[in-house]
Amino acid sequence: MSTIEVGLSFKDGFNGVLEAKNTSIQVGGTEGTVAPYDMLLGALGSCLYATFLDIAVKKRIEYDRVEIKIKGEKRTEVPMTLKEVDIEAVVYGSKAEKEKGLTQAFQLATRYCSVFQTVAKVAEMHPTIRFEA
Repeated sequence: MSTIEVGLSFKDGFNGVLEAKNTSIQVGGTEGTVAPYDMLLGALGSCLYATFLDIAVKKRIEYDRVEIKIKGEKRTEVPMTLKEVDIEAVVYGSKAEKEKGLTQAFQLATRYCSVFQTVAKVAEMHPTIRFEA
């Protein structure tokens, strides 16, 4: 079993700091801060990419970079959990003959990424992958 720990401290309303093992980040609703759902979608994207990367490395498939954009739609009823999540991964600099393997790696990443699976318990997930030169 693995343990993860963060700390948060707040003052002056919703102005805070999230302290993690390797860094800290400003939390809030103003310029220069991240809001709770920003962090949730960021956690989803980074977990999905880390899982994708592990699979691509095992498959020995190379590429230049990946950009991930995530858009979430929240429900209007309380609790306002996510209703739908669109995830678009764009892979740059892969060889055309490796696109099938990268697509499989992305599909596997959606299955094995724990944050993806957690969010999928409350939201309809729409992951897509595409390739650019």
